[in-house]
Amino acid sequence: MRVQAVGRGTAVRPRRSPAPSVLSPRGIRVLATALCLLVLPVLIGLYAYVVYPLAVLVLAAGHPPGTMPTDPLEWPEITITLPVYNEERVIRDRIENLLALDYPPDRRHLLVLSDASTDRTDAIVGEYADRGVELVRLPVRAGKSAVENAAAGHLRGSIVVNADATTIIYPQSLKSLVRAFNDPTVGVASGRDVSVAAAAVEAGGGESGYVGYEMWLRGLETRAGGIVGASGCFYGTRAALYQGEFPLRLSRDFASALIAHEHGYRAISVDEALCGVPRVPVLQAEYRRKIRTMHRGLETLWYKRRLLNVFTHGRFAFKLLSHKLARWLVYPAMIPASLGLVLLVLAWPPAIALLLLAISILVLGLIALRWPAGRPLPRALALPGFLVATILAGIFAWIETVLGGGDAIWEPTRRTT
Repeated sequence: MRVQAVGRGTAVRPRRSPAPSVLSPRGIRVLATALCLLVLPVLIGLYAYVVYPLAVLVLAAGHPPGTMPTDPLEWPEITITLPVYNEERVIRDRIENLLALDYPPDRRHLLVLSDASTDRTDAIVGEYADRGVELVRLPVRAGKSAVENAAAGHLRGSIVVNADATTIIYPQSLKSLVRAFNDPTVGVASGRDVSVAAAAVEAGGGESGYVGYEMWLRGLETRAGGIVGASGCFYGTRAALYQGEFPLRLSRDFASALIAHEHGYRAISVDEALCGVPRVPVLQAEYRRKIRTMHRGLETLWYKRRLLNVFTHGRFAFKLLSHKLARWLVYPAMIPASLGLVLLVLAWPPAIALLLLAISILVLGLIALRWPAGRPLPRALALPGFLVATILAGIFAWIETVLGGGDAIWEPTRRTT
């Protein structure tokens, strides 16, 4: 306390306590907590996207890319399944694309699976009945897995190939995919996605880079024994592994590799089996797709969680933990990281620049998410929009999974063709 003269009397003014120093015990504790929370998603992300690929690169080093299998003496009979819901805009083009693929027509059966479509999709499919196209329709809409389950009684041949209504399969890709099954150890063969877009579409720029990275990693995993998830746009599986009672809330393309492993087979990526995947033109649609895809993936991983045991499933469990679970853990870790950033500012005020940067990215990303459909997304918003949409989608996917939310009903992604 100090006494200061004011006029004839005196006034007592308390001495102001100094702000806690970052070097004080309390300041050090706050700073350490902030840094731990901040680096958590960074460390998980570095492991999933850098350390793990480097480990797979080492594992694949002793296994150079193999030569393409030769053509079989007789191409096997196959069934191509095409799940659809209200795809009258593109269904004719997709059927023509599939019928034009280089494969013996008498060895190929095309099965269009309609999830109780309410537009002209089913009528258009009916026009192709004389060309060997069969329609299987659910009377009531029940979701993608339900309509795929209904296909089980209509399958022909030894291989089932799944296609997507909004993607384009390249002419030689079907034979490349089927050739992979000449290897008796292969139970699932996945195509190679190629991200494509109209010149005006900018929202999917980040998506394009991610797809390229993912396909590179799957190629390495194939050389190191196999992949842990197939591309939902274009993949094949042995008919003996196709389950007609597959749980409705799960992801069949992801689970196909897990089912193959359970039966002693491996899943591989076939670089020559190219599938053009148009980018989603509206960021909101890509955001909803990410939530749905990750939620179903988390449900599938939980359903097959015993495969995460490295003591019984070895390298496969290591890949599953690293490629899938570690990636998905980045998103919930962003929540404590946000708290860590606030604590860092309290302990070290210059860190407010990082907080302002994070807020700016969040604001730009939210603007991108709310950008009107039909108007080109400015380049300045494309990257923040992709980052924010991905992080928020990951967080809400975890929330739906933990709280038991989500819906088995399928809402197909409408892509630019």
